[in-house]
Amino acid sequence: MTKVKKSLTIYKSHDGNDNMLIRFNVKNFLSFDDKENNKSEEFSMIAGKVRSKKEHVEDDGKIKLLKFAAVYGANASGKSNLVKAMDFMKHIVKSGLPSGYTDMYCKTDERNRLKPSYFEVEIKLNSKYFAYGFEVVLNKGEFLSEWLIELTADNKEKLVFSRDIKNRTYELGSCLKTKGLVDKLEVYAEDIQDDSSVLFLSVMNANKRNLYQKYKRAKILHDVYYWFVDCLDINYPDEPISSYSYMANNDNVEEVCNMIAAFGTGIIGFQMVDIPIDQVLSHIPKKEREELASNLEKSTVHMRENSKIAEFSAIMRSRRDFFIISVNRNEETTCKTIKFSHNRKNILFELAEESDGTVRILDLLEILLSSEGKVYVIDELDRCLHPSLTYKFVDTFLQLAEQKNIQLIVTTHESRLLDFDLLRRDEVWFVNKRRGGESDIYSLEEYNARFDQKIDKAYLEGRYGGVPVFSTVFPIKEA
Repeated sequence: MTKVKKSLTIYKSHDGNDNMLIRFNVKNFLSFDDKENNKSEEFSMIAGKVRSKKEHVEDDGKIKLLKFAAVYGANASGKSNLVKAMDFMKHIVKSGLPSGYTDMYCKTDERNRLKPSYFEVEIKLNSKYFAYGFEVVLNKGEFLSEWLIELTADNKEKLVFSRDIKNRTYELGSCLKTKGLVDKLEVYAEDIQDDSSVLFLSVMNANKRNLYQKYKRAKILHDVYYWFVDCLDINYPDEPISSYSYMANNDNVEEVCNMIAAFGTGIIGFQMVDIPIDQVLSHIPKKEREELASNLEKSTVHMRENSKIAEFSAIMRSRRDFFIISVNRNEETTCKTIKFSHNRKNILFELAEESDGTVRILDLLEILLSSEGKVYVIDELDRCLHPSLTYKFVDTFLQLAEQKNIQLIVTTHESRLLDFDLLRRDEVWFVNKRRGGESDIYSLEEYNARFDQKIDKAYLEGRYGGVPVFSTVFPIKEA
């Protein structure tokens, strides 16, 4: 799979970098059931009562949020489904319902087929707190309701907007009822009043740039949308995590080299090397090649209109390739790739020649070197990594995260992380599958484990669930 990414952001998505996940709730999706008590499964980054490692917590005086969480569970327990649920919600907001959505309800009970699925996030955004969510009957592809609410420190809720799509009604909050703005928003809302196939948040971010420039109060609709698009960064084990954009910045070469060396990869340096663009294009699938051509053409037009932009670059990354294709104001196109030096600087190796573990570390460095305001979700963090490297990566992240607002949520089997010298109890979560096939999400803090308990051993013994339960494959013959 090849990822084509723009390195030039034409429209900045948000003003600040104070963007964090508070909670995520899901119901009737994959292995997450529609419970009889009507409760959804909840994953939370709100700090618990743990007193240790306060540096792991972002405390703004109103709410305490964790910067890291590790999710454990046996294979097929549902921990990857938690990642998929977050990604599914992001995809719907950004691009609408994806292919195959009609069969994504929880199949452990046939009655779930026509029941609504529920998705909601609570987020911290530019020092305010919001809850955004929707209900959708996946088997029919019909949205039933949608809402955006501002949450205040005194436990009050301020409506931004809500839709009861089933009954064809909507309501705009007082924050949007300003002269001129409310009339425009009502036109957009009435256009989709009985349209159960679209979300208002998505509609309000389709070619509405001028609206947000003119009406500042409406910008919350823009900022929440772009929290999903820009801030929530979800990664799967069979896809490259990073675009290696951090390597394209000549200002931090020394920092990057020191970071790479610290993980024992053997790499002592790297260089950007020119490569014929024809050679690159010949290896790119047709769909990605057309997408690249379209991006370059749009950017060339944009450069003509904006004299401040001297160059546009598109970063292309597959599992074993990395290219930066650039177009300057003279419409000249160049292409570069990255090569690494090990023991001798005059001998360079391509990315495809590096080991899977080294490539994984190079991917993960994007997180350690990233700017603030990102929520990274990584399925199978320990993929291709030695246990000691997984531990070192998390330890390094926690040290760097002390100085910036950034969150990392991972699924893993690595029991070495279950160490109170490294993590807090409220940073450890488990996903366990019940006999009926439904998944439950719960925090280690719910077990109130003592500080002197050997948590990793207890986990492997199955004390907290989330580990495989093996059946006898071959029956034991009686003597």
